[in-house]
Amino acid sequence: MISFKYPLVLLLVPALGLLAAVAWSQSARRLETAGVPAPLPAMRTMRSRLFRTVPFWGRVLALLLLTLALARPQKATRGEVPPAEGIDIILAMDTSYSMAAEDFQPDRLEAAKQAAEEFVKGRRNDRIGVLVFGGVAMLTCPLTLDYQSVLDTIKSTYINMTGADGTAIGDAIVTAVNHLKDSKAKSKVIILLTDGRSNTGLVTDLAMAAKTAAAYGIKIYAIGTARKGRAQISTGDPMQPVIYTDDDLDESALREIADYTGGQFYRAQNNAELRDIYSRIDSMERTKFDSKSYTQYSDKYLYFLAPALLLLALLFVLEKTYFRTVP
Repeated sequence: MISFKYPLVLLLVPALGLLAAVAWSQSARRLETAGVPAPLPAMRTMRSRLFRTVPFWGRVLALLLLTLALARPQKATRGEVPPAEGIDIILAMDTSYSMAAEDFQPDRLEAAKQAAEEFVKGRRNDRIGVLVFGGVAMLTCPLTLDYQSVLDTIKSTYINMTGADGTAIGDAIVTAVNHLKDSKAKSKVIILLTDGRSNTGLVTDLAMAAKTAAAYGIKIYAIGTARKGRAQISTGDPMQPVIYTDDDLDESALREIADYTGGQFYRAQNNAELRDIYSRIDSMERTKFDSKSYTQYSDKYLYFLAPALLLLALLFVLEKTYFRTVP
């Protein structure tokens, strides 16, 4: 948006236009007073018309441009200053083979990825990282404000990504804690998503892992992603196209983990419930700050000053050449 730093100078514009109109209307009268008759229509040529109009109106236009430049036009750019502190969030996602179960559409992992992507798109000024786990835990995206990198990492997550069988929930918690413990963020959060129970890994004591997270002020939201009962998994093998997996979600352990850290446990049994859980976590873990806006101004007077000076220079050259008259 263009504004003027000295808007009162713009009052000279109508005054300049009025004076120019009066001067132009009186030009013929001044010639008659001097005893010089106005040119007859038959005697008028293109050069004579240009000689009478161009220098006069050229100077008027130049004065108009100089007036606008004197009013100091500026372009205003508005923005917001982000808060100094936000929330650091690690998304820990189970990629064990059972996450291919099709009780979610199209399967548990894809549904989890879609819900996580929507969660990331709704964040602002919070650092987010991604961790995947199966038989081992692996950080795939460090904490960052580059949300596109986070989204790309989530999209590229796949079944059995760690290459190790099993579900190492304890390792996932400790790995996430290691990446959050030194953070200076006002709030630190792990969103742990799994469909099973911890059955492998170096850290087998989940309560101790949760207490370690709590000691560093890290809150854990645990999400159980599995419908109760059996679920089928497509194998892609024509000899045995489908296998079944039983519900093995360890609700009590996940609830205990969340309680130790001041978080919450949720169980999702379909895509809609999973999205709703992420939405609830999103509303609870929000950075509260007063929005601080700023306005930056950049001067644009050269857009008027430069044409005015060029026009005056052109008129000077024309009057010394094309419009030059011999007494």
